[in-house]
Amino acid sequence: MPHVWLALGSLLALLAVAFGAFGAHALRKRLSPERMAVYQTGVQYQMYHALAMIATGILGGRYGAWTIAAGWLFVFGVLLFSGSLYLLCLTGRRAFGAITPLGGLAFIAGWAVLAIGVLY
Repeated sequence: MPHVWLALGSLLALLAVAFGAFGAHALRKRLSPERMAVYQTGVQYQMYHALAMIATGILGGRYGAWTIAAGWLFVFGVLLFSGSLYLLCLTGRRAFGAITPLGGLAFIAGWAVLAIGVLY
């Protein structure tokens, strides 16, 4: 399973760079500064957690099920947190903002599970 987290983390990092470039070049003139800042927050958290997935893959062989759970929580966090911020910015529909905290909770849970896993 560690290779899955290394691959997923790498792909999500690649997408974070692509989304960041898209935002900087294609969206900067189309989004308000406030919405652009929200978009960039999605990109930053996606990159942070892509790197966390890579770390999870590196640790995976030693900590087994805990790192698998943490990896899935990071994936769900990126989809819910960053994904909802991207949709909010691109569509202007504020309802997507209601999903964002669920992604944040997934991130927090992922870090907690990872910490527990390496301690036990």
